[in-house]
Amino acid sequence: MNRKGEETVNITEVRVKLTDAKKNRLQAFCSITIDDDFVVRDLKVIEGHKGAFVAMPSRKLTDRCPKCGGKNHLMAQYCNDCGTKLNEKRASRGAGRLKLHADTAHPINSSCRELIQEKVLTAYKEEVENSKKPGYKPPKYEDMDDVDFDDIGEDLESEKTE
Repeated sequence: MNRKGEETVNITEVRVKLTDAKKNRLQAFCSITIDDDFVVRDLKVIEGHKGAFVAMPSRKLTDRCPKCGGKNHLMAQYCNDCGTKLNEKRASRGAGRLKLHADTAHPINSSCRELIQEKVLTAYKEEVENSKKPGYKPPKYEDMDDVDFDDIGEDLESEKTE
């Protein structure tokens, strides 16, 4: 329990997949498991100006075409569906920068963010060191490309009938 009498986060596993990015800021994709019960995927280790940090999973923000209603990323110049020219100033600014992504999962307090960052960066550094050893083989890292959506649909159907 923490000082407020609340349960604390227990990160029971961190998985790291290094990128091939020597000149890119994106260094790795990560997933964390909380209490052996809940997985958060698509955390990213990014090399910033002050060192590595952990970016939370996010999605691109979109809006709809005023002509056809098609969804488009906020930086799109033309509608993906009908080709209409879109207003270039439709993205909102937050702290002076264009807001193009929104977190899909994130800690709600600084102590939780610090814990996640500490655990992920420690695992990342260990993986970087392991990758330098002869015969290194990256660990299996399941991402959404590895998921069989037919199995998920079957699981959901079986839950409905139980």
